[in-house]
Amino acid sequence: MTSSNNSFVAIFSLLLLYSTMQCHAQLSSTFYDRTCPNALTTIRTTIRLAISSERRMAASLIRLHFHDCFVQGCDASLLLDETPTIVSEKTALPNLGSVRGFGIIEDAKREVEKTCPGVVSCADILAVAARDASSLVGGPSWTVKLGRRDSTTASHTLAETDLPGPFDPLSRLISGFANKGLSTRDMVALSGSHSIGQAQCFLFRDRIYGNGTDIDVGFASTRRRQCPQEDQNGNLAPLDLVTPNQLDNNYFKNLRQRKGLLQSDQVLLSGGSTDDIVLEYSNSPRAFASDFAAAMIKMGDISPLTGQNGIIRTVCGAIN
Repeated sequence: MTSSNNSFVAIFSLLLLYSTMQCHAQLSSTFYDRTCPNALTTIRTTIRLAISSERRMAASLIRLHFHDCFVQGCDASLLLDETPTIVSEKTALPNLGSVRGFGIIEDAKREVEKTCPGVVSCADILAVAARDASSLVGGPSWTVKLGRRDSTTASHTLAETDLPGPFDPLSRLISGFANKGLSTRDMVALSGSHSIGQAQCFLFRDRIYGNGTDIDVGFASTRRRQCPQEDQNGNLAPLDLVTPNQLDNNYFKNLRQRKGLLQSDQVLLSGGSTDDIVLEYSNSPRAFASDFAAAMIKMGDISPLTGQNGIIRTVCGAIN
């Protein structure tokens, strides 16, 4: 074999090795340090502006990342709009009329594109936005791992089946999170995001009119004022009545008083395997904050597209 052939084989082998490494690339907090060093600052500015004008947006942005990661992994599939070839996840029942904040993510993407076109993925913007949202409303911060790429597909079907629901029993919540590689402790910690945000009347109506032993009578009475037995399905109530705009451990204190708004909240303290975790978090803001941050990092690791897989969308709602 000639020296030129040897060189060709060597170069080809290196390219093959590099391609393989890229396909198995791991997420890294320094992913954009060279290609878009101001990406995180740019995203944070957009998120800060959004939350300063509407505090509730913090909960919406955390939920966006969560609902994205639980369907096909953290690939921004949730952001894709309906087209002749894409059945959007936005119209799946768990998302329809409740998932919001898409415009804020598009705003952040637009700003990042001005300085680093075609570099930063929408999936990563979702992950960073969730972290920034938490820290801007008193919750923990954490180092976000980066390098996710964007999907070219969505799954309306998986959005209907894989997202936990407000009426789920404890066993289903535990198994649903376990299916995504998240522990029972992760599930309880992530449920603490219900320390902020609001829920629609039809999602807790049965609970506040059911006269169950697992709900405080005064709390049920208060909630009924804005949620009649019929109509006004979309009326909103804060998930945490005490500190509705602060991401803290008050959610767990509410559960101890039987003041969880959703059935899937109160079931975490109902004589089952999660009772001790709820009690621990209710007593220790530090334990909750630490575990919430760790669980968000783990959730952000669910089946990302890396290397040569997926694309970097120019606009988050559409394929390039």
